[in-house]
Amino acid sequence: MSSASQDYRLSDALLGPVLATLNAYQDPYLKQGLVDAGCVTKLAMNGTQLQLGLVYPYPCETQYRDTVMALTQALAKIDGIDEVEAEMDFKVKSYSATGNIPPIPNVKQVIAVASGKGGVGKSTTSVNLALALAAEGANVGILDADIYGPSVPMMLGVTDFRPLSPDGKYMTCANAHGISAQSIGFLLTDDQAAVWRGPMAAGALLQLVNESLWQDLDYLVIDLPPGTGDIQLTLSQKVPVSGAVIVTTPQDIALADAQKGISMFEKVNIPVLGVVENMSFYLCPECGHKEYPFGSDGGARIAQRYNVPLLGALPLNSNIRENMDQGVPTVVADADGEVAAIYRDIARKVAASLALQQQQGTVSIAISEEE
Repeated sequence: MSSASQDYRLSDALLGPVLATLNAYQDPYLKQGLVDAGCVTKLAMNGTQLQLGLVYPYPCETQYRDTVMALTQALAKIDGIDEVEAEMDFKVKSYSATGNIPPIPNVKQVIAVASGKGGVGKSTTSVNLALALAAEGANVGILDADIYGPSVPMMLGVTDFRPLSPDGKYMTCANAHGISAQSIGFLLTDDQAAVWRGPMAAGALLQLVNESLWQDLDYLVIDLPPGTGDIQLTLSQKVPVSGAVIVTTPQDIALADAQKGISMFEKVNIPVLGVVENMSFYLCPECGHKEYPFGSDGGARIAQRYNVPLLGALPLNSNIRENMDQGVPTVVADADGEVAAIYRDIARKVAASLALQQQQGTVSIAISEEE
């Protein structure tokens, strides 16, 4: 993975050891040294201070401090370097796995979150994934593609939002917790239902995608309805998807349906980036005993079968449900908690996989649900 630009102003005596040290540091998500990954953009000396510039191909702002500390410790062992001044940033490039579909204006990458069946926490995963990407520094939007049962407005606490159309053609998006959101739920009142046949629902999805005023997004997360019907097929044929995440729970019936979702994306040549297993275990708050009410290791087995990563396993936790009901998802409500940390780790894995996919080809991802 080559760097977009490099500015190396070091003596030959220092350049070799510095590059070797930087390449010895393996980024945990790219699985590459920083030089091979193309992250090193600047090297210069100011006296005995090394000035280091790093630009990652995926958002990882919460990792900057630990990375700088590790690199400073390693680089300071080189003769002639007493301290390190590091500047870190990231840059997400535009990418679609379906190159024949025109890009969405102002959207660099599109992540579809899907499941074979309902009730596995797909929408909860979609919302928290979007917020976790934003927590890593990215500009993020979320599209609620469940035309018949939109839940994103409630989960983000913006049920009263109604889109405006400044030019009579494009609709404004809601802004909640630092991300943009669009949903058919914003256009319907609480007592209305979208009683439409499949083609009408698919047409509504395309309108939401193409007629929303997205504002310079690194990622647009699309929360798909359960199943493998018209909405999913329309997405694969009409929307420039970069990759898909599959959500499942550990029990056999959910896994069987998750396999159908993975198979569908494979047939339409959309890479699956990994699997998220929801309701993986229950941790007793009193004694700390861990139980597996829906079975164990189901997500890992399906990930292994389809040769895709298991992105993360989330606990059965009443706080996750309560936070969503209150319109303040866990990544925001308990930003320093264990569950939020799992979501941020999943977000970094997804974003890094997309960056590698641009360089190397296909990568797959699946996620488990928790509505």
